[in-house]
Amino acid sequence: MEFKNTEVWGFKHAIRGMRQPMNSHHKSDSGYCNELEFDCPKCVLSENCLMKRDGNQMFPFVIGENDMNLAQRLIKGGTEHRKFLRQIMVSVDITAPLFWWKEFDTYKIGTTANSTSTMHKLASTSITTDCFELSDYTKKDKFFLNFINHLEELRKQYLESKNRTIWKTLIEELPESWLQTRTVTMNYENLRNMYFQRKSHKLTEWSEIFIEWVDTLPYAAELIKYTGDDR
Repeated sequence: MEFKNTEVWGFKHAIRGMRQPMNSHHKSDSGYCNELEFDCPKCVLSENCLMKRDGNQMFPFVIGENDMNLAQRLIKGGTEHRKFLRQIMVSVDITAPLFWWKEFDTYKIGTTANSTSTMHKLASTSITTDCFELSDYTKKDKFFLNFINHLEELRKQYLESKNRTIWKTLIEELPESWLQTRTVTMNYENLRNMYFQRKSHKLTEWSEIFIEWVDTLPYAAELIKYTGDDR
């Protein structure tokens, strides 16, 4: 399982909108480095600088102390107050087994995904162990390895005969560990819900791999994972 091509955007407009209810824009102290003209070696916000977290951003967005204080108060206030999190967007390519995607699909509101097509592309490449999410035990399981060979034989038979019954059999027998890639778009509120609901999950695909990816996102600790215990 892996996460690739992560993109995050929307901090600027999310924080601007966060201050609309009280019309407190004059208190905002966030912005891109080229707008704020920070002197990096002397910048008081340098510890929060996204340049250290994502070297691909030429002018990283820095959330100032005033805005962070307000953001975290709104987060503690509940979902009806932290609407700005829904305006911080994330796009990522996730390659995960079908059994993980079945659980991910419970998060429908605010998420969109385009996947590789099992329907159209299953027979286009060889079926090998690399096509599955396998534990070290399963990788040595002769029964499962033989079953993968069986699936590959079905694929070859279909390519030769174009028999739709064989193709349907291949679809029906595909294991839950089959890897599928989806380009997913979601927001920080989605990720906050997933993080707290899945961080102790029995599947390490959630409790380790997904959580480790969340930790790499800008201001994950301050926004997505924030509980208020440190303030």
